[in-house]
Amino acid sequence: MIFDAVLFDMDGVLVDSEVVSGQVWVQTLGDYGLTLDHGDYMARAVGHTASNLYASLERDHAWKRTPEFEHALTQRLAEAFAKVEEVPGAQQILKALKAAGVPFAVASNSTRDKLQLKLKATGLAELLGAHAYDPSTVSGLGKPLPDLYLHAAEQLGVDIQRCVVVEDSLSGLAAGLSAGATGWGFAGGGHQVDADALLEAGAERVVNSHAELRQLLGI
Repeated sequence: MIFDAVLFDMDGVLVDSEVVSGQVWVQTLGDYGLTLDHGDYMARAVGHTASNLYASLERDHAWKRTPEFEHALTQRLAEAFAKVEEVPGAQQILKALKAAGVPFAVASNSTRDKLQLKLKATGLAELLGAHAYDPSTVSGLGKPLPDLYLHAAEQLGVDIQRCVVVEDSLSGLAAGLSAGATGWGFAGGGHQVDADALLEAGAERVVNSHAELRQLLGI
């Protein structure tokens, strides 16, 4: 094993939730006064916190969320995430890491409740145990800041410089690299990933599946 630990993003890397989430957001935004196409939403949202997304919508479209919108969105996302699926091979790679004695964790910009809902729906919650971290564990300092990945490495008891971060977004990759980890891009989820942009941003490589990732990690 060439790393002491593997740190995963969740959405689009372990849980195939990006497209599902995008569909719910776009539909709900439309119901509450903002027409946004799916590509525009994905460009704004993937790898970012909800607060950053809301700020960009207010800045570019003068649109502000209402309590009614948030209530509808929360209900619709909960229904969608209860049925979300893993990225193919996600369970297998976590089980292989566990069998090899290699520590691993999730560092996600999802809110705590949504993170747990998605992990439970995909059967990944038990494999990760307590090592699934969201911005609330680091005083709200989500990606692209390095705090989440630094915290995850600390909780695993490993040196962040001996970790690999597996990310599908530029903001997540930036978080891992600024923390001091090696960054690998991941393009094995159900949404489009700009592999060239990840490489240009400092990813050492981009892998296209968990099977390929297992092979590269030697597990």
